[in-house]
Formats: sequence, C-alpha cells, structure tokens
Amino acid sequence: MFAIYNKGNVGFRSTADNLYELKNLEAPNEARLKPDDDTLFQNYLDNEEKNKKQSNNQAQNEAVKAYEKMANLDTLEEVYQVQDLMTKNIIYINSNATLNEAYELLKDKQVSHIPIVSFGKKIVGLIDKKLILNYLIEDLDNSKDILQRKLEDFYLPEVITADPSADIRSVCKVMLDFKLGAIPIVNEEDIIVGIVSKTDIIKAVSHLPKLQLWS
Repeated sequence: MFAIYNKGNVGFRSTADNLYELKNLEAPNEARLKPDDDTLFQNYLDNEEKNKKQSNNQAQNEAVKAYEKMANLDTLEEVYQVQDLMTKNIIYINSNATLNEAYELLKDKQVSHIPIVSFGKKIVGLIDKKLILNYLIEDLDNSKDILQRKLEDFYLPEVITADPSADIRSVCKVMLDFKLGAIPIVNEEDIIVGIVSKTDIIKAVSHLPKLQLWS
C-alpha cells in the first residue's frame, strides 16, 4: 500500500497500480502471470480433468505442479516486506525547524534525505540538499533570510510513502519509476516508522542472496 502526503494531509492511499494511474505513469509489466488469472485457472481445471484416471493423490500432485509451472511460481522464493529492510533509527526534523537547520542536519549526518514531521512524528514532507538549493535560487539576494525561514512556511512537494508491509519489489519499482532517492515508511496513523533509500536496497541485495527485486 502506498500513500501521498501534501503538507501532512493524505491525498491518496491505495495500491501501486492505482498510484501509477493517478500519476499517469505506465506501470512496469508483470514478469509473471497472476495466480488468479482466468486462463491459468481454466488450465488448472483442465489438468485436474486430465488426471482423473489417476489416483487421487497423484492427480492432486500433478495438478499442483502444472499450476505452479504455468504461474511461474517459485515456492522457495522468500518474499520480503519493506519493514524487513528499512532503516528504523530515523533521522528526522520537525516542521518548525529552519531551512538552515535542515541543511546542517543533512551535512552532519551525511544522509541524502531527511523526513519532515509534525507533532507526534506525523509525516509532512521530505527534504534534501537539492530542494534547499532550489529555495535559495528563487531569491538569491535574500538567501540569508530564506535560510532562517521555518520549513512549515515553505511549499513542500508532496511525498510518496509506503506501508511497512509493502512488498519490497513494489517499493523498488515505484522508487525507480518515480525517480525517488528514498521513500518514507508510514503506518496507518500517518506516523513515520522508517525510511528506505537506494543505499538500503543495495546493502540488502549484497547481504541477502535470496532477495529478488523483480518478480
């Protein structure tokens, strides 16, 4: 499940497919057929009929094997949720902090993105050095004043978030297709519980041999 927040308000909460539709972005093609596909189900029934003459146990085993083969299912594949890989010790900044404080925190902690939160760690936005630079470029003559403005006074871009139980493969696809360097992980109460960056995914791939990013 994914959500879009704008200044702390939820404007969207649904599946990845609906997220692509909302953003008019073409979702990546599925690499495997869905187990509930009508054609697969019909083929499954045909296989059962074909094996009726065999013993019940043998017929059941053959049907299951045929179904798994058609659906291209890997029964040994371990499915990882994003909460298994996310960074849980989150570095975040309150919305009443200044732009300069956000910059100093980014520099001090050597991270590329920092979530912006309101009271109770509720997600408001996401900030990085590129966004800070954009704010300064808009009015270079008053850069010192801009740095002292509170984050809540800026127009913050909407932020795409994921649910902790989201499949890591869906999260990777969304990050890639929407060109996201990081994605906050937010629970149903709009509270940030983690963050996943490109670095987290690279580390996971190198340490988890069974991790498959593309289904």
